[in-house]
Amino acid sequence: MTDLPGLDLGALATHLGTGPLTGELFPGGRSNLTYRVTDGTQRWVLRRPPLGHVLATAHDMAREFRVISALEGTNVPVPHAHQLVEDTSVIGAPFYLMSEMSGVALRERKQCPWLNSEKATVLSRKLVDVLADLHSVDPDSVGLGDFGRPEGFLARQVKRWGKQLDASRSRDLPGIDELRDKLASTVPDSSRVAIIHGDYRLDNALVTESPLRISAVLDWEMATLGDPLADLGLLYVYWQGLAVENDPITGSVPSMPGFLSADELVARYTTRTGIDTSGLGWYIAFGYFKLAVIVEGIHYRFASGKTVGAGFEELGAFTVPLVRLGLAAADKEL
Repeated sequence: MTDLPGLDLGALATHLGTGPLTGELFPGGRSNLTYRVTDGTQRWVLRRPPLGHVLATAHDMAREFRVISALEGTNVPVPHAHQLVEDTSVIGAPFYLMSEMSGVALRERKQCPWLNSEKATVLSRKLVDVLADLHSVDPDSVGLGDFGRPEGFLARQVKRWGKQLDASRSRDLPGIDELRDKLASTVPDSSRVAIIHGDYRLDNALVTESPLRISAVLDWEMATLGDPLADLGLLYVYWQGLAVENDPITGSVPSMPGFLSADELVARYTTRTGIDTSGLGWYIAFGYFKLAVIVEGIHYRFASGKTVGAGFEELGAFTVPLVRLGLAAADKEL
């Protein structure tokens, strides 16, 4: 039986009524912790909150479980959600179990020797098309009509991520308050409501090589009802990244030959959805702010010894560069 931080395999085996379990932590997760668990016959993927320092409303297992359950059967590929366990006496935190899906989360170029230029173009389009399909799902039709409060969504988002920043602030971060104030004073009017993922990017999707497809979209902890351009703006940020070698944001994968540019992603999304994306600059700036706060939160938890993961010790160096890019994007028109 393998000992893993945040996962009591003995207690989990008792809860599931199985024999001894083994498990491993999936690499790459920067917030909620994800484990593969097996008794030698059955396999599950388990999601639980990080080990410490979380907002009361963040990392909500019940919400993540609910949205995955609701989207099963739509055009949006998601794992089958097996079981939600809110009893913290089992492993010390609420968690849920879902099916393990085929495919790989593409985080680094070394994972992609098979991904030639033609396939990269196809994958780019599929990634945008899945996002367009998500934003086309009628929330009421899948039982998610009460999943969020769309009115005032963007203003609340700026406020919420500002509070998250304050909860994680342990050092001087030049420009971050200027960016927060600029976003708060220029919040656009939202004209459309959709189910939004909240952290949509290439490495939150599982990709299969043959056939080339997106088998599942993962990491739904920030999902809600709101302005779909918030998803598109953040995808733009993840796609552009920091434009440096060994970019920790993109893994430099979207800059490989054949991948659509960020502006081409926006153009395809616009064609697929008919949504006006002319004011996307604000959403891109907000995406940089949100990502800067997420990175700073990871830095804070890592420095406090309250989270685990490869590469966490380096992420804190990228908070201020993300802020600078957010300030530059604030007036961007596409």
